[in-house]
Amino acid sequence: MSRIAKMAVNVPAGVDVSIKDELITVKGGGTELKLVPNALVKVSSEGGKLSFAPVDESREANALSGTMRQLVNNMVVGVSKGFEKKLTLVGVGFRAQASGSKLNLSIGFSHPVNFEMPAGITVATPVPTEIVVKGADRQRVGQIAAEIRASRPPEPYKGKGIRYSDEKVVIKETKKK
Repeated sequence: MSRIAKMAVNVPAGVDVSIKDELITVKGGGTELKLVPNALVKVSSEGGKLSFAPVDESREANALSGTMRQLVNNMVVGVSKGFEKKLTLVGVGFRAQASGSKLNLSIGFSHPVNFEMPAGITVATPVPTEIVVKGADRQRVGQIAAEIRASRPPEPYKGKGIRYSDEKVVIKETKKK
């Protein structure tokens, strides 16, 4: 059995998990996340803990039991604490401004770049050169952060562009005569 799936998911106070045939629903903090469980994984709840077990001894069921456990754990953590990604703008004149659910970027193009945030995702700019993307769904937070970064990824010669706050950009040496 998957070593990840052997660990039970602890459900903290204030988080409600309901398991039905076709849906796992996690509610808490005014947020609700849903997941369709795989037929190869048996999900059970007892005493504030969720456990996951493969239905049969197949390799696929074993792998999916660990995957389902981690997806549900991310949902529980998301509704209780939330997830966030920080992005940094590096470059002369590069600025970001968040207003409501919109993000306006001035990143060296002749036009401003605008992003509309989907429901459940918030964006903030504590400083004009820093962007913070927050939300309960880990996958969506990461996807939005990746789309913002893709609008101007860091270039290898000067390092200008949008990067994750913990990302290390390797600067290439310029050509020499």
